[in-house]
Amino acid sequence: MKEKNIYRKKILLGITGGIAAYKTLTLISLLRKSDNSTKVILTKNAEKFVTVTSVQTLSKNKPYTDMFDYQYDIAHIDLTEWADALIVAPATANIIGKFANGIADDLLSTTLLAFDRDIFIAPAMNTKMYKNTIVQRNIRKLRETSDKIHFLNPASGLLACGAEGVGRMAEPEAIMEKIAEFYAAKSEFLLNRKIIITAGPTREYIDPVRYISNDSSGMQGFALAQKCADAGADVLLISGPASAEKPSHHNINFIDVTTAAEMFNAVQKNFDDCSIFISCAAVADFSVKNTSSSKIKKSDGYTVELCKNSDILEWCGANKENRVIIGFAAETDSLHKNALQKLKTKNCDFIVANPVKDSIGKTTNKITIIDKTGNSIDFPEAAKDKTADYILDYLKKYLNAGRK
Repeated sequence: MKEKNIYRKKILLGITGGIAAYKTLTLISLLRKSDNSTKVILTKNAEKFVTVTSVQTLSKNKPYTDMFDYQYDIAHIDLTEWADALIVAPATANIIGKFANGIADDLLSTTLLAFDRDIFIAPAMNTKMYKNTIVQRNIRKLRETSDKIHFLNPASGLLACGAEGVGRMAEPEAIMEKIAEFYAAKSEFLLNRKIIITAGPTREYIDPVRYISNDSSGMQGFALAQKCADAGADVLLISGPASAEKPSHHNINFIDVTTAAEMFNAVQKNFDDCSIFISCAAVADFSVKNTSSSKIKKSDGYTVELCKNSDILEWCGANKENRVIIGFAAETDSLHKNALQKLKTKNCDFIVANPVKDSIGKTTNKITIIDKTGNSIDFPEAAKDKTADYILDYLKKYLNAGRK
């Protein structure tokens, strides 16, 4: 049977103070053997069981041991931005309790609270400790807190203290296999694809302090960027001045723009490199023809003249070739009719339609996906990261149906 491994990931490994820490040295070797980059956080107690030298030799990186040893970076933030996943092995009752209750008093516990990607926890402790109702409550609390926290259950057998029962840390090979199975199920179906996503509003200035814009937060485009990066894509996120927090993933590159013209220019410059274009931004259709270079005084009076902006999605559709083009249509009336017309005139593969009242400026979205034949699928109102899942599930089926 073929060995199941994790390949080409950036893995942050947390080692805590348990006798099973010696096994984690083998785990580091297995991760490196499978072409993963590995960085390690050693707690103070972990250093009583494994040495800095052994960890550095195996990982090829000096381990992080202290919150305040790093002059030029903020370790717990920089590490969370670097890593694809965090593995805590062994995970003592102490670190599980800290994490479950939001305690951040050393580098590892602080990093755990700052980490927003998948976390794998491999408990290791005496059977009585593991079965203690407080420890079990903490484990249950973490499981229920986030779908990004995964427990690698301990095995039963002879423990270091001489007792026999559950509490042995899972073997390094089993940890590798379980995490490999997780990533296989997650399916990085966009691996190595280059995707451009536009997000947020644009601003069209009347004078240096006034502009025309809309209430788009950028949240839906940002959620899509995160999900595409999680699925293996190299994402270029071109965003207007959005209010939502930007996604954090090493596979996402950003271009910040303000006006529709700047967004169009950024799309044109990078379009040749992409295989999928997702037009999620709420781009202004008009800009101000007679922009004033000075602040307009109320007493002066002023008539704003508008001119049409270049249509980014229309240009992308006209230059489509073999790319997949996904449009968005926020409508107040005749949702299906107007979205279908936009899909056809802009040469999209499919379009995501949403009522303005259920989407713009909200944390949730209610979408309908419409294809080129006019067939549509309605999805329930949900948080925007969930609607991003709906869109990517549809994209996956679309690609699997034969579009390359």
